[in-house]
Amino acid sequence: MKKATYWADSYIDKRCSAQEALKHIRPGQRVFIGSSCAEPLHLVKELSAISARLTDLEIVRLLSIENGPLTLIANEPHSQQFNIRSFYLGSCGPNIIKKNQRFITPANLSQIPYLFKSGLMPLNTALIQASPPDDFGWMSLGISVDINLSACETADIVICQINPQMPRVLGRSFIHVNDVDYIVEHEDPLLTIQPRPEHESNNIIAKHISRLIEDGSTIQTSLSLTTEAVMLALSNKNDIGIHSQYLSDAIMHLFSIRVITNKKKGFNNGKLVASAAVGSRLLYDFLDDNPSIEFYPSDYTNNPGIIGRHNKMVTLNTAMAIDLTGQVAADALPFNNYTGINGLLDFTRGAAMSEGGKSILMMTATMDNGQKSRIVPRLAEHSVVVPRGDVQFVATEYGVVNLFGKTLQERVLALVSIAHPDFRDELFAAGKEMGLIDSDRKFKEAIKGVYPLKYEETIVIKDIPITFRAAKPTDERFIQEHYYTMNRGDIVSRFFHEKKSFAYDQIETTYEIDYINDLTIVATIGELGFEKIIAVGEYFRNTIINMAEVAYSVSKEYQGMGIANVLQKKLNQGAIDNGIKGLIAYTSPHNKGMIRLFHKQPYKITTEKNDDMLILTCLFNEPKEDGNDDGGKALGEAILSMGAGT
Repeated sequence: MKKATYWADSYIDKRCSAQEALKHIRPGQRVFIGSSCAEPLHLVKELSAISARLTDLEIVRLLSIENGPLTLIANEPHSQQFNIRSFYLGSCGPNIIKKNQRFITPANLSQIPYLFKSGLMPLNTALIQASPPDDFGWMSLGISVDINLSACETADIVICQINPQMPRVLGRSFIHVNDVDYIVEHEDPLLTIQPRPEHESNNIIAKHISRLIEDGSTIQTSLSLTTEAVMLALSNKNDIGIHSQYLSDAIMHLFSIRVITNKKKGFNNGKLVASAAVGSRLLYDFLDDNPSIEFYPSDYTNNPGIIGRHNKMVTLNTAMAIDLTGQVAADALPFNNYTGINGLLDFTRGAAMSEGGKSILMMTATMDNGQKSRIVPRLAEHSVVVPRGDVQFVATEYGVVNLFGKTLQERVLALVSIAHPDFRDELFAAGKEMGLIDSDRKFKEAIKGVYPLKYEETIVIKDIPITFRAAKPTDERFIQEHYYTMNRGDIVSRFFHEKKSFAYDQIETTYEIDYINDLTIVATIGELGFEKIIAVGEYFRNTIINMAEVAYSVSKEYQGMGIANVLQKKLNQGAIDNGIKGLIAYTSPHNKGMIRLFHKQPYKITTEKNDDMLILTCLFNEPKEDGNDDGGKALGEAILSMGAGT
């Protein structure tokens, strides 16, 4: 039996130049190249240099930043040197994808290590990059473990570029000197991603998304402008955890200000877990020997069963397009380092397994400088990456909707409501033509209204988180349910007569609104998309006199909590923002609650009698002199003036 060689002696024996190591690659073989920012640039450069002597070499990789010319060589006419098998093409537009689409190998990232380990895709050689060995001979794969580790474990020959600039990242990221065949010492600056330009639309999307993410959530992000904006918008959250395919500078920032603590993940508590990092040199320094960070291969990090074990798992990914039924395309986008099929579906399904989990897909409403909508009738030009049954939250700069559990008609109306206003009418018409919308539905110009995020606020009242926000077209059913559950007296007070039906065409002005002349504020409890509306406040503008008529309703069990007062304040602000002079309320003298509420306004109140009705008015330019008036005196006077008893 041959005696094992001490690793340090083995290291010396295996050390050689890149040219010497690459001589062992033969024509017709399959060669894996380490991915993304851990790409062994020196080895790739030398492989390109000797390409003339090679034929039919199959290059396998997850992603290349394309500093090397391998794809260019493969694209040359009649090229026989290289064939590229890429699990993702990187940050490029549709034209480049189309040009190189023959190289794409669709696969969920969690399954790629199985291709290597099972022998279904045997690797002859793996070219990887690692840190210098520690005192025990272990070298870290550093900033890219994902599928690199399984490639090292299964390739016939492993050629390792030792780079002192590679950080030593903890977790299952190590290979031993004794398990590689050739060692090439070469120091290169690691590939970095430069800061990308900010886009206001992404910041708006981030604001829409931030309220969906609760304290104590575990987050996964892709590496796009939108998710970077969302991460920065989470600076007021607490005890966020990370279980993600990639780490970025934004995650490092949140960790440094103690937003990310990983204390409440429910699995791998205290550890920030990922497969790779793409970012700045500062990020790579942050990873080096950091005991709070562990990298694992993608068949672990992207395993839906592992993902689902985390508390409140929230996945944040970028989509390229979505059709009216909810099918999602997620090809590469400019300024978006990774999307594609590789990890999106893994995390989408993993979040669905998590208690309190949410899957959020984000995209700007338009592309090509606003010339095309990303919300389309059918995905004719793009492949489906996420099936419609897996889609949950979808966000654009015009709002966020929850498609889970929704009918196709509800999905169409929801997606139209967050499309760019210039495309909503044609999308609505397409939905009708496809038979996805009731033929009786009419497109109302009000549906082009832009949702006013500034009125959205969550207030805890008697330990109940209540969200106050502008109504949306998707609230139709929830508003109907609110009215149907009101008692007889409250219905009469709100509508001035008994009413048993609240059909679509009878209450459509409550939610098909333009947010300017018509504004409805609702109070909701529960998860977005499955909320219970417990109160409704509305104003309708009389353009002739530039006054707005207001009306309110609060569910019986939530009355007396000050909810109507919040609604009134928000309607006031909306009316003032839209240049309305003041408010008018028509009410019965027996509606004591409405009279008291209106008299809480910080403005002078005028009361008029009209048959059996009271008309209450106020002007925003006439502040109340007595700030302590609670309306009690006015209520009594109003009742007496009508000759009504108490």
